Amino acid sequence: MASIVDPEQPNYFPESFPRESFPAYVWTERPNDLPAEVWTTETTHRDGQQGGLPLTTEQGLAIYDIQCRFTGDSGAIRQAEFFVYRPSDRAMLEGALERWRGGAPIEPTTWIRATAKDVALIRSLGVRETGMLASASDYHTFHKFAPGGRSQAARVYLDAVQVALDAGIRPRLHLEDATRAPMEFMAPFVEAVMALAEPYGAALRPKFRLCDTMGLGLPYDDVALPRSVPLLVKAMRGLGLEAADLEFHPHNDTWLVVANCLAAIRAGCGVINGTSLGKGERSGNAPLEAVLLHLIGMGYFAERQPDFTALNDLADLYAAMGEGVPAKYPLYGRDAHRTRAGVHADGLNKFWWMYAPFDVPKLLGRPLEVSLTKDSGLAGLIFVIRQRMGLEVAKDDPRLQAVYAWLTAEFDHGRQTSVEWEELEPIVARSFAPAAAGSR
Repeated sequence: MASIVDPEQPNYFPESFPRESFPAYVWTERPNDLPAEVWTTETTHRDGQQGGLPLTTEQGLAIYDIQCRFTGDSGAIRQAEFFVYRPSDRAMLEGALERWRGGAPIEPTTWIRATAKDVALIRSLGVRETGMLASASDYHTFHKFAPGGRSQAARVYLDAVQVALDAGIRPRLHLEDATRAPMEFMAPFVEAVMALAEPYGAALRPKFRLCDTMGLGLPYDDVALPRSVPLLVKAMRGLGLEAADLEFHPHNDTWLVVANCLAAIRAGCGVINGTSLGKGERSGNAPLEAVLLHLIGMGYFAERQPDFTALNDLADLYAAMGEGVPAKYPLYGRDAHRTRAGVHADGLNKFWWMYAPFDVPKLLGRPLEVSLTKDSGLAGLIFVIRQRMGLEVAKDDPRLQAVYAWLTAEFDHGRQTSVEWEELEPIVARSFAPAAAGSR
C-alpha cells in the first residue's frame, strides 16, 4: 500500500462544502448551454389542487404569502399560476393580484385549456400572462381530437393563441406529454405560434412549457427523443427560443424529477415549474426547494438567496390541513435531520459537521436531532441531554448511566418505538436535578 501522509489540517473541501451556504458545484468543465439566469415558477394553486390538495381561498392566499416570503427579492420564484373555473379559485387569484400590485414579488398568472372559450374566461381578470394546455403527444391528439388528430389539435390551439394575443395576454403554451411527443408535431406547432405572435411585439412573445406529464423523461443526452430531456430542450432552443422562453414541468412518477430539472437547466432551459414541498398530481411535482438548493450550488442567486426557513411555515400549514409532508421528506420532513444510529450520534457529539450535509439549523431553521432507540447507545443519550439541557456529560457519569439503564430496560422488555424527549425528560430530571438546577 502506498504511504498515507497525515496533513497538519483536515481537508474539508471548502469549495464544494462552504460553511455558510449550500453545497457548491465545482465544475471541471462548465456546461456550455448553462443559462446566464434561471428562476422557477409555482403551480401549487393549480397542479397542487389538481393533485388533491384541498384549498380554500384563505389557505390558497396563505400559501401564496409564504411563497412570497420565501422568494423575497431573490427572484427565485417569479410567477404562480391559478385555476379560474370556480369562484374560490378566482377569489384566490384576485387576492394574489392585489398583493402583487401592492409589491409582492410573485406575479399571478392563470391556467386554461388552449381553447378560445377558455381565453374568454380570463380576458377581464387583469392577468398579463396565461398558461394554455396544448396536448402534444399522439397519445392525446389522436384521441382527444378524433378524427382530426394532430392538425385539428394545432388549429384549436392556434385559434386560442390568436384570441389571447388580441386580448393583450401573453400566451404560455404547455406542451403536455412532451416526453412522449413527436417533434414532427411540436416543431411546426412552435414555429406557427411564434409566427402568429411576432407582429404583437416582445411584450407578447410566447413562452413554451415542456411537460414531462408522466415522469418518463430521462436526464441524459445519449438516449433518443422524445425521452431525453436535454435533447428536447436543445431541439426547442434550436427553433429560436431563448432560455427565458422555455419552462420545464416534470412529474415524479419514476423518481427522476429533480435530476430531470437539472438536466433541463444544463441543456439551456431557463425556468423550472413546480411546487414548494413537491405537492402535485400522483407522485408530485418538482419540489422547488430542492431544485433551488442545487441552483444555488451552481452559482445562481449569489447576491440574494431565498429564505429557506420560511418553508417551515408551509410544512406546518400543510400539517394543519391534514396534508403534511412525509416524515422522511427531504429537508422539511419531521425526521429529515433525525438520526437513530449510535455511531451517527457519536459523530454529531464529536464534530457535528460529520453527519450534516450543510448548516441545517442556520439555512433551514431546523435542528439536528437524535431519537433514542435500541441502536442509539450512550452517544444518542449524551446528544439529547446536551441539546435539551445544555449539559456536558461523560459516558461514565453515574447519572447518565442511570438514565441509560432505564432506557435499555425499555428495549430489553420488547419496546420497538423510539423514546422522545417528552417521555425522557422526567427520567433525566430526576437523575440530573442538582446539575440541572445549578446550570440555570
